[in-house]
Amino acid sequence: MDSSRISRDSLRRDTSGIRISKDSLSAPVYYKAQDSIVMLVKKKEFRLYNKADVKYEQTQLTGNTMDFNQATGILTSRMGVDTAGKPLDKAVLNDGSTSSDMDSVQYNFNSGKAMIYQTRAQYGEGFVSSQKVKKQPDNTIFGFRNGYTTCNLDTPHFAFRAKKIKVIPNTLIVSGPANLEIEGIPTPLFIPFAIFPISQGQRTGLLPPQYVVDQQKGIGLQNGGYYFGLGEYLDLTVRADVYSYGSWGMAFAPTYRKRYKYSGSMNLSYALTRMGDPEVKQDYTRSQDYRVSWSHSMDGKARPGTNFSASVLFGTSTYNQYNVLNAATRLNNNMSSSITYSKSWVGKPYNFSVAANHNQNTLTRQVTINFPDGSFNVNTIYPFQREEMVGTPKWYEKIGASYNLLFRNNMNFADSTFGKPSMFDRLQAGMQHQIPLTLSIPLFKNLTLSPSVNYTEKWYIRQQVMTWNEKKRYYDTTYNSGFYRSSAMSTGASLATAVYGMYEFKNKKSRVQAIRHVMRPNVGVSYSPDLASKDYYMVQSDTTGRQSRFSYYDGAPFGPSPAETFAGLNFGIDNNLEMKVRSDKDTSGFRKVKILDGFGVNSSYNFVADSFNLAPFSLNARTNLFDKVNISFSGTIDPYQVDSMGYRVDKYTWKGEKFSIGRLTQANIAISTSFQSQDAKSKAKQKQKEEMAEEDGVLPEAQLEEQRRQMELMRANPGDYVDFDIPWRLDLSYSLNYTRGRSQDRLRDTTIFTQGLNFSGDFSLTPKWKIIMSSGFDFRLKQISYTTLTVSRDMHCWQMSINLVPFGSYRQFSITINPKAGILRDLRVNRTRQFFDL
Repeated sequence: MDSSRISRDSLRRDTSGIRISKDSLSAPVYYKAQDSIVMLVKKKEFRLYNKADVKYEQTQLTGNTMDFNQATGILTSRMGVDTAGKPLDKAVLNDGSTSSDMDSVQYNFNSGKAMIYQTRAQYGEGFVSSQKVKKQPDNTIFGFRNGYTTCNLDTPHFAFRAKKIKVIPNTLIVSGPANLEIEGIPTPLFIPFAIFPISQGQRTGLLPPQYVVDQQKGIGLQNGGYYFGLGEYLDLTVRADVYSYGSWGMAFAPTYRKRYKYSGSMNLSYALTRMGDPEVKQDYTRSQDYRVSWSHSMDGKARPGTNFSASVLFGTSTYNQYNVLNAATRLNNNMSSSITYSKSWVGKPYNFSVAANHNQNTLTRQVTINFPDGSFNVNTIYPFQREEMVGTPKWYEKIGASYNLLFRNNMNFADSTFGKPSMFDRLQAGMQHQIPLTLSIPLFKNLTLSPSVNYTEKWYIRQQVMTWNEKKRYYDTTYNSGFYRSSAMSTGASLATAVYGMYEFKNKKSRVQAIRHVMRPNVGVSYSPDLASKDYYMVQSDTTGRQSRFSYYDGAPFGPSPAETFAGLNFGIDNNLEMKVRSDKDTSGFRKVKILDGFGVNSSYNFVADSFNLAPFSLNARTNLFDKVNISFSGTIDPYQVDSMGYRVDKYTWKGEKFSIGRLTQANIAISTSFQSQDAKSKAKQKQKEEMAEEDGVLPEAQLEEQRRQMELMRANPGDYVDFDIPWRLDLSYSLNYTRGRSQDRLRDTTIFTQGLNFSGDFSLTPKWKIIMSSGFDFRLKQISYTTLTVSRDMHCWQMSINLVPFGSYRQFSITINPKAGILRDLRVNRTRQFFDL
């Protein structure tokens, strides 16, 4: 292979006065060829054969053969043809910003202009193919008989065909009248002009709508609007929906950011939904809904020790019902908000935080607001500790003291009373002070003694008084306003240790070599005097005249203080069981297998109580079988008998006619597992993520916002975002809940079993067809739960998805076809039918 450099005909004028030729170039031209290079000195030409490569400044041109005339500065490059007549070594022009392949090109080194024939160039996500192209010195392109597509095949599946096209590098592509062509066949779809942006960064412009057909709302245009790029710190997206039956909606979504300071986004949505015929009132539905969301985060480096964050979501109870399609959001009946400010002082043992919280149940239409909800904490300090610790500390130097202050205002009301006086009548406010003293004394190697003293005082602004209404056969509630206080104190000490046991099998060739059992018992003594008996009173609770005890501070922030003296034991035990088995996969030849991650029992006994000394037993168990199946259990056992009306009797269950360790009043079992086939590209994907993380570091706010929008699109259109590299996946979960209570008339026991099986997964029928399903079964209602079915087809540069909700209160069928490329994201065809059981 020859490689050389064209020297100048003459040197530029220097101090010796030598002149240079007018046709000399401003920089050297480097060239090489695989076969041969022929120099024609008199004609000032040279010719390169087979895989020719020429570079001049930032421009590089390759091809099969090349001719260069130094007198005119024109370089001609042509592709070759093999013995079968197929193209060979197409000419490629790379100017530093774009790369184009072509049949032939004439490039003028002096002017920077070029004439290109049968070319195909990539701009961002799009490809432009042209029969003839004129390239200007500023890299502006004028094309004749063109096609624009996002399909990367030589013969694309679709393209917009236009006679004239102009490409402004790094800005946009503009064409005259264009016709959509699919598989080489022209369609009836014509557009008067087309603009395809290829620029990066913030740009103000139109957001094209998506065409949809909705059975309830009619023909519509969704998500059309305008994007306002308002500078480095702010932008605004305005979108709107409109339907032929009269429904419409608007959304305002500003985002703001200041690098190294803060970032946030808001979304204000309003929707007017009309369904049915207004003349038929029983079939006509009209609903005005809104939803507000706000997210704000503060960079931790902006003000060390100070943080402000917000996550707000609230709206009308029917917004999701009429305006949301994806199952996860539609089935979620809860909306919550949290705004938090916190401050900690460097080198100081205290910190402060204040928050506003909101919880809303769209099914019951109940709203709870906590504002302000704050705390002031003094971390544990050791007042008797020496400034300079030398040697072993004394026992009294380990005494620690701290202080915790909580204050809260809350309101619980129906959303229909928002802003009305009845809403403020439900206001509750309170403050709680806690002063704990702690001490930790190691007695032996595995035994630690931890005595403690804790004082708590609560302040309230009102009392709640319940009275029995014989006529309504229920309670009437009244409130007394004022300043009230309640206090509690407790002291105690606890011991904790761990006991290990090992059983080794004698047969050394056995697969199971040993079983190890670990017990972690704990026992503590505590004393709490009765400082709050004045806060309780007795009230008739049923038609038989039976009395029940209530507190004046039921439902108040932090609740009432304990009303009984407690002097007794708190005890419990937790267990762990695992075995050692042979394994050829482990370098040691053995591996540990967990049989039981934990099994525990906890309770307490009050020596000074006049009745019911023993507290109910709390049970818990958990394990993970084969590193695949997660199992958890929790339950409560009451050790006391009940009478014919279901009230507890101060008599242990094991002292009855039949022996029993207690009554199981509540239990829960949850089992879950997940299976997935091997992803052939998992390692490559993980490596790509790691490389992106190393390059990007902390993602800029605009990129985070784009990821958030992408996640919303994925939830709304799961069929459009399918990983075809995973052949199949299956997630299973089962839950069983048991509750034992009493009927309202207290004449019989009520046992409620609630159990459900949920599953979701997907599998590939072929490398291009994927089926996704999510469903379950409610055993108590004996019916299938909310079911979604998605069929997705990968059509190379396009994606087709069919979404189906076959039964239930919300039934839906939709089919969507859209390009994969982000630049044509809004070019989608959608047909949707929905059915509501109102």
